[in-house]
This record gives sequence, structure tokens and C-alpha cells, in this order.
Amino acid sequence: MTTDPSSSSDSDAAGYGDGNPEKRESSPEDRRNNLQPVQSRIEHFKSKPREWIFIAIICMAQLMTQAALGQAIAPLHIIGTYFGLENPGQLMGTFILIAGRLGDLFGHKILFVAGFFWFGLWSLLAGFSAYSTPVFFDICRAFQGIGPAFLLPNAIAILARIYEPGRKKEMIFSLFGATAPSGFAVGALFSSLFAQLVWWPWGYWVCAMVCILLGVAGILVIPATPPPQFDNSVSMWKRADTLGAFTGVIGLILINFSWNQGPVVGWDTVYVYVILIIGALVIALFFFIEYHAPHPLVPFDAFNSHTAYTLTCIAGGWASFGIWVFYLWQILEELRDVSPLLGTAMVSPTTISGLCAALTTGFILNKVGPSTVMMMAMSGFLVGSILLATVPIGQTYWAQTFVATIVTPWGMDMSFPASNILLSDAMHKDHQGLAASLVNTVINYSISIGLGIAGTVEVYVNNGGKDVLKGYRGAQWTGVGLAGLGLASSILFALSERAHRAKERKKAREEVV
Repeated sequence: MTTDPSSSSDSDAAGYGDGNPEKRESSPEDRRNNLQPVQSRIEHFKSKPREWIFIAIICMAQLMTQAALGQAIAPLHIIGTYFGLENPGQLMGTFILIAGRLGDLFGHKILFVAGFFWFGLWSLLAGFSAYSTPVFFDICRAFQGIGPAFLLPNAIAILARIYEPGRKKEMIFSLFGATAPSGFAVGALFSSLFAQLVWWPWGYWVCAMVCILLGVAGILVIPATPPPQFDNSVSMWKRADTLGAFTGVIGLILINFSWNQGPVVGWDTVYVYVILIIGALVIALFFFIEYHAPHPLVPFDAFNSHTAYTLTCIAGGWASFGIWVFYLWQILEELRDVSPLLGTAMVSPTTISGLCAALTTGFILNKVGPSTVMMMAMSGFLVGSILLATVPIGQTYWAQTFVATIVTPWGMDMSFPASNILLSDAMHKDHQGLAASLVNTVINYSISIGLGIAGTVEVYVNNGGKDVLKGYRGAQWTGVGLAGLGLASSILFALSERAHRAKERKKAREEVV
């Protein structure tokens, strides 16, 4: 199915738009903030098997992204021992924002396929870094992260352009989200197998081969998504908001670096907080540029209270998840002396639980509304974080640890499809790449910054490294606080949505009278 680019009635009725699609298309503010394209329709699928293969390829973008995370965390100490240290970085959260805009401009299929090839190239080089230095490994891991940054927003944008708002779209988005815990488990499993039984670089080489195959399959199966038609009087540099993209990326890199470098060298090191201040100033410049840009990377006029609540929820919730998953593995491998393979088996329940959560979300989203789904998701993040923060080290796995692996995926797999569907339905078809980029940027950047904050807390409470458990506890309670922030935001979201609906019902009754 294809969707009319001007269709936004479903989101307006739900209270996510401004209630007047025609006004949104014709107002000066909207003309200033959209890309002014005429989006080409995507062709119909001629057969169900082709559509199923298409959905599988799109979902593999999410699976491979999370597999890369599991690939790094599970054999963390094996790779660290090999190199003598371990501190890989990723630029995923930084480059997602511009990746969605580029997809809107040049065609989402092109950027999606390119993301797989880029992902595969740097995974291949990361494996060969075993013959080089840990610095080269860090560089490869960083550039590997740019691949998922291009995959995720363009995958979601392709789905949003093909499927109309409704049950089918919600189920497919939920299925896309369900592959996240499965991907992490798959990545952890194979990287642990290779690291323990063969040689750790094989995990990256196999990842490279899979990415290349998926890129080729994407070329053959994904329908063409021609770039939109533009007014040629406006240069591509202006439409891409090059200055905004440059300042946004630089600002995010500087802030990310400072927050994650602080726990390593100490916040009393001058260059750390100097870089943080410079990053904050660059981000302030970015917002100034975006406010005055004719084609901003982030069109603030397209935002409303529901969008703000949604992004705040996922920022707090997913920051807590990053802390949860990282310190879960530290507890298992460092304090419980569990091997990477056994650790993978212990986190494997997240796969089944995540699938159940995603399917449940697809069924109930239309019935209870996104604010209720977000509240349920944030509750999952909070309960999972509390379970891990209070787990005794000598306790059996089947008590709190097992329950935490069951509960936490409900936060992931309810918040991800709900937030993507909400923003997708709320924005015009020419902003689908942007909608996907915003959600994924907030998710991945929150994970990175959340870990930086937790690492800072860990360093300052572990008595100079003498009390490892106390440091881990401090980091985990930081995650509890962030999850609490997400839950509080979701409650405000629900109250706001309820007030909006009451206002609409009152207005409807007055019109009838």
C-alpha cells in the first residue's frame, strides 16, 4: 500500500497534529520548515512472499544494530585482555540525525543499502584490527557505528512511506522493535562463541559478511524510493541544512566525548570540562541556526507537547536501559565470574519477552493510546533497573536477575514502536526520515550519555577502585533515577493527552448544541 503524502487525518484526530492538515501544508511556517518535496509513491508489492522478505530485510537493520552492541559487550573482557585495554566508541547517536534528512533528500533505499555496506566494511576492518593496535580497533568501532546510524532512520522511513496508519503498520513497527533484544542476544552468542572457542575477530568478519549480503538483498527486494522533486532554485546545500548538520554533529561529538572521557581521566582534568563547555556552546549555536534556517534539520514548528513528552520519555527510559545492560554484564562476568557464553544464556529470556512485548504493543496501541503504552514501557525500565540495583551478588540467577531479563524488554519493545508510530503519524510524509531520526538519535545518544553519567558516579563512589560493587551500585541507582524521570514524563504525557481529549469532547458537544 502507498500513502498520500498529505495524509495526516489519523494523527490529527488523535491529537498529535494541529487538527488542520490543509493549514499545515499551506502556512508560511510550514513552508519554511518542510523540505518542499513532492514525494514519489512507492510501488505496490506484487506478491506476499516478496513483502515478507522485504519486512525481514528491514527488520534485520534493527537486529544487526543491536547485534553489534552485544558483539562489543559480551566478549568485552576477552578483547580487553587481548589489547590490554578496552574503550570502544560509537558515533551512531551522533550521525543518526543527519542520516534521516539525507534519506528524505536522496531516497531512503539508497541510504539504507549504503548503511549496510558501510556497516560491513568497518566490521571487516574491526576484525583485522587484531593485527594492529587498540587505537585502530576503537576507530573501526566508531566508524562501524555510522552504518546503523544510516540504517535505522531510513528503515523506519521506508516503512512509514509504504504503510498507512492502522493495525498493519503498528504490527510491523512492533515487529521491527521486537528484533532489538533478539539482535543483542544473537550478537552476544556468536561473538562469545568465536571469542571463547576460535578467535574474537571472526565475530566481526561474520558480521561483515551478513551485512554485505543484506545490502545486496536490499537492492533486489526493497521497492524504489525515488528522491523527491524540489524547486531547483534552492540549492541542495540549503535543503540539507549543511551548516545546521555540521554544528549539530560537532556539538554532539564534543558533549559525548566529554561525558564519557570524564570518568576515565577525571572531571578535574581541564580539557574535559572545557570540551563540554565548547560542545554546549556549539549546540546553542545549532539551535540558533535551526531557528533561522529556511530548511532546518529539526523543524521545531512540527513539534507539539506530545512530541516533547515522547522524546523525554524515551531519553530517560533508554538511558536507564544502557546502564542496565552494561552493568548487568559487569556483574555477571566480573562479580559472578560467568563466562560470556553462559552470560549470553542468562540474558536470552529477553528475546522471548521482547517479542511478547512488541506483539502486545501492536495489539493494544490503538485501544489504549500511546501515552498509556509509554507509561507501561517506562514502568518496565524502572522495575528492571530497581531489580538489578538491589540484586545480591550471591543470589541465584532465577530470582531477581531472571525476572529483570523478563521485565526490562517490555520497556524497550513497548516504547520503541509507540514512539516511532506517534512521531511518524504526527509528521508529514516528507518528514518521515526526520521523525525516525529524532527517535533513534534520542535513544542512542541517551544510552551513550547515560553511561557517561553512570560511569562518573561509579568512579566517585567506588573508593578509588577498591569497592567495585559500591561503584556498580551507584551507577545502577543512577539508572533507576533516569527511569524514574521517564516514568514521570509519561504520567505527565497521559494527563496532557486526557486533558486534550476532554477538551475535544467538550468542543464537539458545543458544536452539536
